[in-house]
Amino acid sequence: MKKLILSLFLAPFAALAQQTPAVIPLWEKGAPGFENRRNEPEQAKDWWVKNIHNPSITVYLPPKDKANGTAVIVCPGGGHNQLVITSEGKDAAEYLNSIGVTAFVLKYRLTREPNSPYKLETHVREDAHRAIRLVRNRASEWGIDTSRVGMLGFSAGGETVALVAYVSGKGAPTAPDAIDRLSGKPSFQMLIYPGPLYIPGTVPSDAPPAFALVANEDPCCAGPVVDLLRKYREAKVPIEVHIYAKGNHGFNMGKRTPLKTLQTWPQRMADWMLDAGYLENKSK
Repeated sequence: MKKLILSLFLAPFAALAQQTPAVIPLWEKGAPGFENRRNEPEQAKDWWVKNIHNPSITVYLPPKDKANGTAVIVCPGGGHNQLVITSEGKDAAEYLNSIGVTAFVLKYRLTREPNSPYKLETHVREDAHRAIRLVRNRASEWGIDTSRVGMLGFSAGGETVALVAYVSGKGAPTAPDAIDRLSGKPSFQMLIYPGPLYIPGTVPSDAPPAFALVANEDPCCAGPVVDLLRKYREAKVPIEVHIYAKGNHGFNMGKRTPLKTLQTWPQRMADWMLDAGYLENKSK
């Protein structure tokens, strides 16, 4: 009887433990060239995280009956001096789970923290490529279609996406690590008030299909989205853009804004994914 009572008492805690998202370092022994810093503790509060020296992905799995085989790597913003890990990471991942998408929140290294040794075009790009390759490497484990691995970037996270969206991302066939042999180019990209850096002068014809959303009054990011739209149209690559009249910058997943249009913006993203075939479960 005591064993039965104990098991009933512990069951909810066991279920909770099973639901805790797994955190997987991008490199088992630490980031190349900075292995000696991988055990340095991160600094975090309820909505942000800093001091990232062991970049990682946090895995958010959708309900098995909803999973459709699409994966999205979420890149939170934060100006490259912090990551807005809750409202632009966890909240985004949970929404993607609700529409059957497997989500991975990327903790990439920060280049604008005081005394940071990292560079955007080197180390942040390295983190983004590695995250995509890692997800593709373990695709069978998570039930993922390797041709449907996209990225979602907010603000500075959009710049992180841009670092890998417009280059080849081709893996090294003879790399000792099998992960590095895979493609690090996203299959598609979704950009929410993305930062202005790394939009190419010309969008290449093999650029990933794009969804972008921004407020017209956003002082930093409305212009770059309009510019990206023009360049995508010139390249004849699929793109969908939503420009809202109000909202400024940093409205996250729409949970904290009084504007009705922005409270429902994630549905526009879901509609785009559905129309593009990314929410179709091909295994059924």
